[in-house]
Amino acid sequence: MTAVPPVPADPRPAVPRAIKRILDLALATGLLVLTGPILALTCLAIRAETRGSPIYRQRRVGKDGAPFDLLKLRTMVSGAERMGAGLAVDEGDPRITRVGALARRLSLDELPNLVNVLRGEMSLVGPRPTVQVQVSQYTERQLGRLSVPPGITGWAQVKGRASLPWHERIELDLWYIEHWSLGLDLRILGETVRLLVSGRGLYRGPTGGWRPPPRG
Repeated sequence: MTAVPPVPADPRPAVPRAIKRILDLALATGLLVLTGPILALTCLAIRAETRGSPIYRQRRVGKDGAPFDLLKLRTMVSGAERMGAGLAVDEGDPRITRVGALARRLSLDELPNLVNVLRGEMSLVGPRPTVQVQVSQYTERQLGRLSVPPGITGWAQVKGRASLPWHERIELDLWYIEHWSLGLDLRILGETVRLLVSGRGLYRGPTGGWRPPPRG
């Protein structure tokens, strides 16, 4: 069995990194308070439309390769990951519920990610958290994507989101880590607001996103 190379050390200076964490805590707390009523109403709508918990938990890979449970609003029928295309989700996927389609369009499904931020598992800005089957295909260089906490939004998100080819998203995330600054984070947050209005790149389309390797 081939040993997995270690994840590179976090390259960000300690003091700005601490400031980023303080900002994460303050903003995540404020956003949860502001969006709490919306989150509660959406949970009720999800539960009224389909059976099962309105909160979806999925095991993801975080900083330094540590696993954690990502929290999201459930936008698909219960057990969807074991049906059809599995982890892949395309526009018009029949597993997406009516409430789920609206929640995805407005990115309401990611509001519970704020709890992950408060727990220290995520940041407001960083590479989107991925799953182990994808990490297992990383090159040694691509493992650098795990050197910082994953984010609710990020550089790859505002540059095309799910519509970007998988390797291009990784390169954008690596560029973000190499050029990180608090100013860049603020820029990404500003561009994220415009992205939410447009809904651009919400689904992977014919060329975007990760696709499992062929069998055989």
